[in-house]
Amino acid sequence: MSTFANMDDQKRKREESEGMKQQAWHVLPWLDVAKILNVHPGKGLNMREVNRRLAEIGQNVLSEKKGMHPVFLFLGQFKDFMVMVLLAATVVSGLLGELADAVTIMAILIINAILGFIQEYRAERSMESLRSLTAPEARVLREGREQKIPAADLVPGDIVLLEAGDRIPADLRFIQAVNLEIEESALTGESHPVRKNIAPLEDDLTPMADRRNMGYMGTTVVNGRGAGVVVSTGMDTEMGVIAGMIQSVEEEETPLQRRLAQLGKWLVIISVAVCAAVVITGIMRGEGFSKMFFAGVSLAVAAIPEGLPAIVTVALAIGVQRMVKRQAIIRKLPAVETLGCATVICSDKTGTLTKNEMTVRRIYAGGRMITVSGRGYDPKGEFQGADPEQEREPLREALRISALCNNATLTKKGVQVAGLFRSPAKDAPWGIEGDPTEGALLVAAAKGGIWREVLERKEERLAEIPFDSERKRMSVVYQTKRGKKALVKGAPDTILGLCRRELTDKGAVALTDERRREIMRANDSMARQALRVLALAERDVPESLSPEALEQDLTLVGLMGMIDPPRSSARKAIQVCRRAGIKPVMITGDHRLTAEAVAEELGILRGKRAGVLTGVQMDTLTDDELTDRVMDVAVYARVTPRDKLRIVRSLKKRGQVVAMTGDGVNDAPAVKEADIGVSMGKTGTDVTKEASAMVLGDDNFATIVAAVEEGRAIYDNIRKFIRYLLACNLGEVLTMFVATLVGLPLPLLPIQILWVNLVTDGLPAMALGVDGADPDIMERLPRAPGENIFARGLARKIGVRGTLIGLGTLAVFVAALFLGSDMLAARTMAFSTLVFSQLFHVFDCKSEDRGIFEVGIFSNPYLVGAVAVSALMQLSAVYLAPMQTIFKTAALLGWQWGLILAVAGGPSVLIGFYRLIRNTWLGRTAGEKV
Repeated sequence: MSTFANMDDQKRKREESEGMKQQAWHVLPWLDVAKILNVHPGKGLNMREVNRRLAEIGQNVLSEKKGMHPVFLFLGQFKDFMVMVLLAATVVSGLLGELADAVTIMAILIINAILGFIQEYRAERSMESLRSLTAPEARVLREGREQKIPAADLVPGDIVLLEAGDRIPADLRFIQAVNLEIEESALTGESHPVRKNIAPLEDDLTPMADRRNMGYMGTTVVNGRGAGVVVSTGMDTEMGVIAGMIQSVEEEETPLQRRLAQLGKWLVIISVAVCAAVVITGIMRGEGFSKMFFAGVSLAVAAIPEGLPAIVTVALAIGVQRMVKRQAIIRKLPAVETLGCATVICSDKTGTLTKNEMTVRRIYAGGRMITVSGRGYDPKGEFQGADPEQEREPLREALRISALCNNATLTKKGVQVAGLFRSPAKDAPWGIEGDPTEGALLVAAAKGGIWREVLERKEERLAEIPFDSERKRMSVVYQTKRGKKALVKGAPDTILGLCRRELTDKGAVALTDERRREIMRANDSMARQALRVLALAERDVPESLSPEALEQDLTLVGLMGMIDPPRSSARKAIQVCRRAGIKPVMITGDHRLTAEAVAEELGILRGKRAGVLTGVQMDTLTDDELTDRVMDVAVYARVTPRDKLRIVRSLKKRGQVVAMTGDGVNDAPAVKEADIGVSMGKTGTDVTKEASAMVLGDDNFATIVAAVEEGRAIYDNIRKFIRYLLACNLGEVLTMFVATLVGLPLPLLPIQILWVNLVTDGLPAMALGVDGADPDIMERLPRAPGENIFARGLARKIGVRGTLIGLGTLAVFVAALFLGSDMLAARTMAFSTLVFSQLFHVFDCKSEDRGIFEVGIFSNPYLVGAVAVSALMQLSAVYLAPMQTIFKTAALLGWQWGLILAVAGGPSVLIGFYRLIRNTWLGRTAGEKV
């Protein structure tokens, strides 16, 4: 019986699932949709049902092309042209009876392939984990509580909550729509936003573009707010159907990676040419063809830095992972190297330079300035100067508007809190869900005993005009006992211009010019105290009133002054910016005086008020005039998102590399236009995140500066790789080339060259990827975006050190022969000199300006460990009998090791002493100048 019951249950679930996919949801009333999907519109699904549906239907994701299987990734290491040539040489060795050489070469190739595989596999996994960090989120109603979840965890029946800037995470049937407009051009081709409603349609064949009660995955909310029940997820959505045949995504390369790929091609050509010359010269000198052929191929393999692309990818991946730990999530890989070039950081004030914990401190109502006590979002506090309990007190009406013209919600320990249920836990922290400014108004009202949830038992919200950065205000209409009332909040200068009356203790009176000036003086007084000020107003709404006139002929009720304290970390980060040659710029919609006060406290203005420009002043400037002034401005106040775009373009015209922050949907154009678009991880909309190159996990300005530091460090580490690999490879080529030219015996055998390549190019080079940033990395000026990778003397350093390695190896080889060592010992000494020269040199590469005595040999334990392993591998090749047979080496004496280490380490020691003396003297003289 149980078996048949299970089969029936599975059949029912399949039919239910198929019904969900095939149903024409747009023709059904939304209550019927909720009934079919078995969800309570006011509570959402419970977690047990969510887990069941998720297991049955799968995650809400579009299928992607799977990454390369590890086996194929490993086999791909043998596709390199030079490796294939070496494989052919291995076969030839075996056929000629040189089985030991053939086995050894094959073993080295396999070890090299393993190292390359580890690098690429690690990079691929790192990039996949980074992509998962930027997955979109969704706000849902589950078990009666609003939650933010990964969009991938949505299931049919989930109730999704939407507001302007959100990307719709699945196909929805709307159950609520307040001025809701959706941008659907990506799906339907319709260029204008579509106004949505909840009414059912009559025709089940209605085209997608005309389904006004539906929302589709990937489209964007551009205005209003709403809610919808999920009807399709993943590949069952309309977007999933379109994406069904599009399964591959091209990996993004940075400009640096492309430049290095071109460099690699030239290095291959040059290396092959030089190695061919070595082979031809050796044969002409009488060396055997087989011997010279293997020497040439081995030398080519050693000369070509085939690991460079993989190591660069690993460096980027490791660096980006370090950024993640510092709350900076990179969405677009080119931003990593662009960060190191940033010259200007334009940042929003609220939440980025400040804590985003707004608290009302002053209220101006009835002609009196009232002080409000209390901390944070805890609704406990007192009003000094007025009594909110008095019915005709303007303060009480101001608090009432604060509570009703508001979409935020008070929470305690993450649980939404209504007026009569305020104690989920006595010691639990208070918080808000929604806009922090609205949260501050809600808390101020609660301190006066006014709760929106209580008021709405008697008063019903009829309409809402959401806040818009262009209009700078928000309005709601409520049905009250006294009739319909419009409640408005917004920027004081904007609201005051719409008011004709003022609410006093005696009722509404005409607003005179003198009172307007007094109110603006009160506004300015609060702004000078770094308070953000909002005006509150109201009006009666007659039945005949048109929507266009709703926000006209208002009665001013009062002003609310709230503070969002600056972050201490932002103050320190701004100091770092100045030392690093980066100009910090604050952009805010706040009043000029508020902006000045905050900017001076943060150290952005340094008391220079001439560096402030308002949106109104910007409107009077042409683009050329703004470009002329933009480098003298540190603070932009009362600006719109459209102004942000002009600021970015003007800075770029002046040759600046600009990072621009944004969170709202209207910020997306400026964020996208910037060289480094930065979106807010906590408060940012999906649209802005999609347009950005980097997401701040903590919405903190200091995180941007930390990301710039990491970007500079990544570029430095890549230069370290190039310096180390090319200098070492140059030393190997010169050793063989010069010996061949001057008629010396070959100082290295083919098998030894391959071993050098394995021992020195593997672990030590990889360990440089986790090297820390130079202590003075944020004391330098930003590098130019088009800077050549060999700039600032890198080519000279590579040439000089490569020459020293090559000539030093030859010198030891010749000296050994001159001092009576046989050929076996002489080659062993040259072999070891080449290896240890490179292992000493890797410590020099830790810094371009400081020597080994300043950087600290043990500052990178991974590098110390890698060098120790490489040194032990070389010693095993010299002293272990089986290895001696394979690599044609002999045990060395003490004096021989003394000569090897003196030649190998001498340049590092001498350069280290020179740089120590030079930098100490420069530091002393710099201190004397100060």
